[in-house]
Amino acid sequence: MGKLDGRCLCGKVTYTCEAEPLATAACHCTECQRQTGTSFSAIVAVPRDDLRFEGNTRWFTTVGTDSGQEVDRHFCPECGSPLFSYAAAMPQMAFIKAGTLDDSSWFEPQMHVWTESAQDWFALESHGGTKLPRGPG
Repeated sequence: MGKLDGRCLCGKVTYTCEAEPLATAACHCTECQRQTGTSFSAIVAVPRDDLRFEGNTRWFTTVGTDSGQEVDRHFCPECGSPLFSYAAAMPQMAFIKAGTLDDSSWFEPQMHVWTESAQDWFALESHGGTKLPRGPG
């Protein structure tokens, strides 16, 4: 796949990651819904040490109502774009917000997580059209 490049809406924070993604997901936890202002957060898990960013970020630490774990949610202080998160439960990983990638054409969630918190109106379906079960994690 090559390196992952991205930026915030205003372009004052950019990032790059040379590592291959470890996983892709759609996170339906309550905090991701609130941060994105929609039904889930599309994320790309990468090795934390391989994520490099330029510019200043601010972060807000949440304690998940679903997981009970702390998550540092980094965003651009100028435009407010959510960029990436560090989860205490997985300290070796960073979770890039897929919508901030320069090229997200390859992105497809391998899994849906925290589906117990998914919005009722969001249809969780597999590629074959089979409705996926709702449940924790």
